[in-house]
Amino acid sequence: MTFRHLPRLLIAAALVTPAAAAAEDDANIWLGQFATINATKKVYVRLEAQERFTNDADRLGQLLLRSLVGYRLNKNVNIGAGYAFVLTDPVGPIKLNEHRFYQELNVRLFSTEGGVTLDSRTRFEQRTFEEREDAALRLRQFIQLRVPVSGANKLVASTEPFVDLNETSVQRGGFRSGATLWVYRFRWRRVWRSCRVTSTSTYSVMARTAPTIQPPSICS
Repeated sequence: MTFRHLPRLLIAAALVTPAAAAAEDDANIWLGQFATINATKKVYVRLEAQERFTNDADRLGQLLLRSLVGYRLNKNVNIGAGYAFVLTDPVGPIKLNEHRFYQELNVRLFSTEGGVTLDSRTRFEQRTFEEREDAALRLRQFIQLRVPVSGANKLVASTEPFVDLNETSVQRGGFRSGATLWVYRFRWRRVWRSCRVTSTSTYSVMARTAPTIQPPSICS
């Protein structure tokens, strides 16, 4: 069994653009812990936790716990289904406890001998809330480009448009998008024969354009 642990610190300077308001600056700190357990050569389990400190990193605005069981169709394509619990606690609006079921398709679109990769993830989410009666349906299309810079350093650029498939009390309906750019470094070290640990550190401030973490549209 191979166990891969990927803690990530994202220090975000968020440029937030609400639909009917002027731009608002909000510094965020996002912490992430990721583990992938290979049950077989084809089947794997992915576990994830994210803590997002908002309002100039002064408070925990969102906690996300996500799990997935995946299956590798080949070296470039895998599918999976999972569950996520999301606690969203913005300033002002009511706190929300979300139970999210989702299915996803991951495809490596291309890779080069020099280490450049382009990956795609299509995710369909069914979102229910303890504080609401309606269910929200959402489609997400994630694209990520990774380019080696020097040594173990990589430049990463990504975008993930969100398509709200229905309009509910927690999502507006329609299309939203955002883009992210950051530089990070991999460090590898072995801890047991059957385990491999990966850690990542962020070098640069992450410039992120995304909606605020608050109703009626919650992004995560």
